[in-house]
Amino acid sequence: MDKQATLDARDRDVFGRNAVRRLRRDGLIPAVMYGHGENTRSLVVPERELSHLLGRISVENTLVDLKVGSGRAQKVLIREVQRHPWRPEILHVDFFQIQADEEIRVAVPLRVEGIPYGVRNSGGILQVSRYELEVQCLPGDIPEVFIHDVTDLDIGDVLHISDLNTGSIVPLEDPELTICTVVPPTVIQVVEEEEELGELEELEPEVIGKGPEDAEGEEEEGEGAE
Repeated sequence: MDKQATLDARDRDVFGRNAVRRLRRDGLIPAVMYGHGENTRSLVVPERELSHLLGRISVENTLVDLKVGSGRAQKVLIREVQRHPWRPEILHVDFFQIQADEEIRVAVPLRVEGIPYGVRNSGGILQVSRYELEVQCLPGDIPEVFIHDVTDLDIGDVLHISDLNTGSIVPLEDPELTICTVVPPTVIQVVEEEEELGELEELEPEVIGKGPEDAEGEEEEGEGAE
């Protein structure tokens, strides 16, 4: 995915529910840009270009050069994308303006690679509990992804945040938080269930009462005796 991308926008000069509907019919998505104590700026961005951008970047940690009208492009992060509850539509997007010399908090994707030893040789299961890591760094130092090789993990081994190699970037989260672990395989007691089923089949059914045929047979025997 691209580490940096571009997007064009223009100032939004119409407001209200009906105006927003007209914008969306025209292929434009309402947006805002804020940051650094400046007033929030209302914008619109082309829906087609925005959808294409969102489909090829890591939204959480990709810098976007946002160019508003004929002005100079400004570096922003996409902070929030509001989508329709059931239709594949983007309703609104928030851009956070950043400065090259100011540290920011971002969520960087986490990815584990390799097949753990405990999975290959003991039938264990790799359970992953975290897929991103929050860090604080300069915009130019934002990692695209943190990758860790889990090939050597055996049954019961745990990978913590403190085990990651993040270089000069210090994670903001608890170092003892678990990223993934290898757990033993689940054993199903099939033999015991089969034995219990066999015991039930060997039991003779208990006669609770007499059926209609038994009653008729007794009546015929009684008539013969007369």
